[in-house]
This record gives sequence, structure tokens and C-alpha cells, in this order.
Amino acid sequence: MQESEEVSALIGGIYDSVLDPALWPSVLKNLSGFVGGSAAALYAKDPIGKGGAVFHDDGGIPQHYNKLYFEKYVKLDPSSTAQFCFELEEPFSTVDIMPYHEFLETRFYKEWGKPQELVDHIAATLDKSAAGMALVGVFRHARDGLVNDETRRRMRLIVPHVRRAVLIGRVIELKSAESAAFADSFDGLAAGFFLVDADGRVVHANDAGFALIAAGDIVHAAGGLLSPRDTELRQTLQDVLAAASHGDSAIGHRAIARMLMGRGGERYAAHILPLSSGVRRRAGASYKAAAAVFIHKAALETRSSAEAIARTWKLTPTELRVLLAIVEVGGVPDVAVALGIAETTVKTHLGHLYAKTGTHRQVDLVKIVAGFSSPLLD
Repeated sequence: MQESEEVSALIGGIYDSVLDPALWPSVLKNLSGFVGGSAAALYAKDPIGKGGAVFHDDGGIPQHYNKLYFEKYVKLDPSSTAQFCFELEEPFSTVDIMPYHEFLETRFYKEWGKPQELVDHIAATLDKSAAGMALVGVFRHARDGLVNDETRRRMRLIVPHVRRAVLIGRVIELKSAESAAFADSFDGLAAGFFLVDADGRVVHANDAGFALIAAGDIVHAAGGLLSPRDTELRQTLQDVLAAASHGDSAIGHRAIARMLMGRGGERYAAHILPLSSGVRRRAGASYKAAAAVFIHKAALETRSSAEAIARTWKLTPTELRVLLAIVEVGGVPDVAVALGIAETTVKTHLGHLYAKTGTHRQVDLVKIVAGFSSPLLD
């Protein structure tokens, strides 16, 4: 299969998973194969790497290793705080977090990765807040080798579509949507929901959608055409509708999530799901719909204290990890044990922390972290 065909099929499966989450395991298996790995998963971690869960995976990691990871090794995994140091959708691998020779000496690799012959991992953050982070990741087996430029290129092609699917899936929270009951499935949704045809004409809306049109603050329907007040969203909708007839890959990276502001200061988020093929095409066929548009109230965005600290002091993932461990665990010997790294490695990064923050004692580092604490970040 040519890459363009493979990409189009993969993206189509990703978007179909919005309406039928049971498709995620097969989609992730295809994603892993495309990127070049042995296993892939959608998962979440809490802000300081103390826990998390797998939302969907392709079965490439045995369940007992998944269980062991979140019970024990998530705290030892060098990537558990790495997501604070990277932008949304930006792929990162082991060498972006720490020197690879240091990684090979960690307890995490020796006790969890090496027994499975896993040598690397490439991931990207899909969504983050003070409450946690959602990520997509692909594991590399020894036979795959380490992450390379081609791995990163392929990951960048796919991650924006995974992120769009995950964000829309959170809004609608459906187990499945059969085509015959597609519109009915959304009628009770708190978010405004619109089905629009190829010309942008509204062919169905739920009660929340009609309320948004009646208010005229965010969208209106002039001559039956859905017309967002926001110029960029209006253009994005037109672009998506124009591209939808050419297949899912033609959608590109448009409209992951568009933030809107109402006249009264209310904040909304808008998402566009193309209905161009597969499960989505069948679901919208009876309405001759080309896209589904979701508009909902946006929650207050807050950064976790860890992310704020990392950005303020320009800390590397390993430096942030050591800093948080100093605060939570204590001295160098205990931190070394807790993180599964050598004491000399802890001391090296501790020296970097002192230099970057202008401090000289561990107690001063603790005060810095405490200073970033806020009720909004807990």
C-alpha cells in the first residue's frame, strides 16, 4: 500500500473511533505498524507521575506488565514528568528526556523494559490540565531499533488526528452511534451539535445547538447556513467541507479545537468531525451530512504547578523529575532509590537545578516548588 493510501485509511479509522470506540484497538495496531513499533496505546498520567490508566491499547503490552507499570514503575519511568516539558502534539522519545546510556542504567529499563525487549518509546501529549494528561505512545521493540527521524515524521502525520478524535470523544462520550439513531444519540447532549451538508447548510441540530443559534452569540444560521461568528472557525469549517469529498487525509491538521469567546466573556470550544468515510459516512448518510460540529462551554484552563515550574526555570525532563523527587522523597540517596538512578546522576542534575534557580540548598528548592502551589493547581 502506498503511504498516502495507508495514511488515509489510518486517519479514517481514527475518526471512526469517535463514533465507535471499539475500533480503537485495531486502529492503534495500525498506528503502531505505520510509525514502526510493536505496541501502541492511548493512556493518561497524573500531573506528577504517581498513577494513570490505559484508555485503549492494541494488546502489544501484556496486561500484567500494564498492571505492573501503573502499580510500581510509573514512578520510575523517566517519561512520567517529560510531558510537562513538551508542547501538545510534539513527539518525544527517550533521548529527548535523558542520555540513552543513562536510561539503560535505570531500574525502569532493567526491570520493566528490558524483560520485554522494549528499547524505546515515542509519545505525544494530546491534552493536559492540572488534573492530568492524555497521551498517545508507541513502543519500540529491539527488532525495531531506536526512534529515528522517520519515526518522528510519521508520528507527526498522525498525532493531530488522534488528538482531534480524543477531544471530540470526550465531548460526546458515546459507546457507539448506529447510523439509524445517529442524530437521536446527540439530542440530549449538553454541547451544541450540528450536522451540516457539503454547502454548510444545517440539516440537523440538537436543542443545545438551536439555543446557540437563537442566542446568536457564537453562531447564527443565515439562510440555513451555519455561520460561526468567529472568522477563523468559519473559514476552517469551509475548508473542512471542501476537503471532505477528497478523503480524510485531505482534512490535514485543521481545527483540532477552536477556542471561542462570547460577548459576555464566556469561553467555548468548537470541534469539527468530518463525515467522509467509514462509520461516519454511514452515520450521516440519511442526512446527507458532510460534517458534524460540536460547540460546548470550555472549562477554565490551568497549568499544573510542575508545568509552570518547568517553563519558568527552563528545566529538562530529568531535572524536573529530580526536583519533584527532592520535594517528595528527600535527600540524594533516597531520590536515587526512588527514581532508580545512580546517586552521581542525581547529584549532577541537582547541580544543574541550583545553577538554573540560583539556589544552593535543597530546602530552597522545596520553597520554590511550594511557591508555585495554588488551589487552582491542586
